[in-house]
Amino acid sequence: QVQLWESGGGEVQSGGSLRLSCAAEVTIFSLYVVGWYRQATGKERELVAITTDGGGTNYGDSVKGRFTISRDHGKKTVYLQMNSLKVEDTAVYYCYAMHIREREDFWGQGTQVTVSS
Repeated sequence: QVQLWESGGGEVQSGGSLRLSCAAEVTIFSLYVVGWYRQATGKERELVAITTDGGGTNYGDSVKGRFTISRDHGKKTVYLQMNSLKVEDTAVYYCYAMHIREREDFWGQGTQVTVSS
């Protein structure tokens, strides 16, 4: 069973920055695509950013140029650096992992990010 432990959420003013972390309890970190999704109140869950072991990344259109995803293989952790935050970035952010062979999805419990004007 995969467990994902998120940290780093909180409240920040518009234009500020936050960094989210997600530690993955997995045997072989390199076998997982990892990343972040978010869900704002009343909206569907949407992609923020994901990254593969080979360094490939994919970002949601609304965060391109502002957010950066990275992964630390030694710590089995994925990070999301969020800069130039906007009020519309307010959401619960979920850590995500998918085993590349078994195609099974795993989710963290979510961490709240609130951006105030």
